Amino acid sequence: MMNIKPFFRFITVDPVGLSRKGKLISVISCFSVILLTAWITQQFSSNPAYPIVVASMGASAVILFIIPNSPLAQPWPLVGGQLVSALIGVICAQVFTHSVFASACAVGGSVLAMLLFKCLHPPGAATALTPVMAGDPITSLGYGFVLMPVGLNVAIMMIMAIAINRWLLRHEYPSISYPTNDKKHQRSTDIQASQRTGISVQDVGQALENMDMFMDVSTADLSKLLTHAQMQSFKRYRGNITCADIMVRNILTVEYGTEVEEAWKSMQYEKLKAMPVIDRARRVIGIITWNDFFKFISVGADETFQDKFRAFIRRTPNVSTDKPEAVGHIMTTSVCVLPENTHIADLIPLMSNQGYRQIPIVNHENRLVGMVYQANLIAALYNEQLIKLARGGNVVSLGKKYSN
Repeated sequence: MMNIKPFFRFITVDPVGLSRKGKLISVISCFSVILLTAWITQQFSSNPAYPIVVASMGASAVILFIIPNSPLAQPWPLVGGQLVSALIGVICAQVFTHSVFASACAVGGSVLAMLLFKCLHPPGAATALTPVMAGDPITSLGYGFVLMPVGLNVAIMMIMAIAINRWLLRHEYPSISYPTNDKKHQRSTDIQASQRTGISVQDVGQALENMDMFMDVSTADLSKLLTHAQMQSFKRYRGNITCADIMVRNILTVEYGTEVEEAWKSMQYEKLKAMPVIDRARRVIGIITWNDFFKFISVGADETFQDKFRAFIRRTPNVSTDKPEAVGHIMTTSVCVLPENTHIADLIPLMSNQGYRQIPIVNHENRLVGMVYQANLIAALYNEQLIKLARGGNVVSLGKKYSN
């Protein structure tokens, strides 16, 4: 007896994987956009017998609101694919008298045109069939069918798609994707900061081109998906090693009102390149680095940097001053902090791609409890012995060793 269980597995697979809320919002969006499209088109229609909505617009609505990040759902595929297909359909309906041959030419011609104009939109093939299969009610419109109702339908759906996806569904629509066949773009060495490590958009595009394969997702989204998958794999392989396991706990800090000269001397004595700035509750309000001292120095033609720097950090004895005197006046306020239970995998993109050399670590009350330096992360990634100690909670001294 044939086993029928494998066949039922196909029925239980959800092709989109949306949450119940996401599915409900998508259904309401499809309902609303078709309702509004039909109503507006009806107002502009001069003859009640003429169609107000092309049937393929229902399929377009599904693509626009279920998979809005798909390359097939972007503005040009929607607009170009529908209009070009409508034109091909009208031509085939008028040139060929045999409906079977006309249908084949309409679909084949529309797919060819959409591929040539880079506006592939599957419902467009159904639009091309409409003039052939509908007969006189559509063919009597002639080439006006392209603009009314198809053109008006597409314009309304395009506006609704941008509004609903951006404001209601919170999707980044239109979704911008790098072209996979742009050789000059792929060979460029000016890679964005977020693509210096891991799988980049160019890598995904090149892989798809080598496989001669199309995927119904943008290369940018596919790159993000693969990167997140790598991060999850790393966490599973390394175990639960958090920032608290590798951070330096006893770190030097300054407050907003700490004098510039005092802060510089402390950094020089401890051989530090950065110090977190905290308030009285030990909450991080900024960070001070060497660059924060140097950015205020302007050297003239007859001056030396050393003299200008000494004059800058030296405390002004007078009541009035024309230069910053406290750390709070020169610190960097946009500082990245992480909770102490953050997995070390989340440090990798921050330090390797965004260039952070040290990151303050805070507890559940958002109070400073330590600092993770690049050397701490490197040690945790490549030193298996350190990882074992980290799991036992005995890595503070090792972290201190690499703090500079």
